[in-house]
Amino acid sequence: MMSPTKLLLRAYYERLHELMAGGREALVTRIKELLSSELARAEFGPVDGEKHAAYREAALAFIDERLESYNPIGIQYTFDRVNSRQAAELEFQLNWYNSRPEFEDLVEEARTLAGERDLDEALPQLAEELIRRAGAFPDRSILAGYRAAPALQKLPDYVVARAIEDVVCHRRPT
Repeated sequence: MMSPTKLLLRAYYERLHELMAGGREALVTRIKELLSSELARAEFGPVDGEKHAAYREAALAFIDERLESYNPIGIQYTFDRVNSRQAAELEFQLNWYNSRPEFEDLVEEARTLAGERDLDEALPQLAEELIRRAGAFPDRSILAGYRAAPALQKLPDYVVARAIEDVVCHRRPT
């Protein structure tokens, strides 16, 4: 039997997937706006049209990557528990940002919300509440990492995280 916390986390990812899939066009529009404004604001030097298009394409690919990571029937659910844990550890090591503390906060928030209650009817509302409280994992880590040390190679991740927080989570990250 699955713990209430794990059940809520699965509902959280499933709801994020639904919201992102349903809001894909709004995400694309927001990414284009954010990318243009960040390239104009940041001190990266001149970025020609070809490079701008490349960053936009990378950001759009990251939307698809994030959708797959949230997909309730995606590849991450085909692994057994040990391999899934190993895959998460590898992801923590490969990313340029440190999302481990954010993930621990997400799990703790899910644990608090789930409590020891029967989640059958409350699960959809609790998933929405978890999104409202925590945003979309790993956005907080991406945003903090980029703001601490802005770099062009981090820009696509950054604009995707900002767009997801704005469009999907209806949060204005600080």
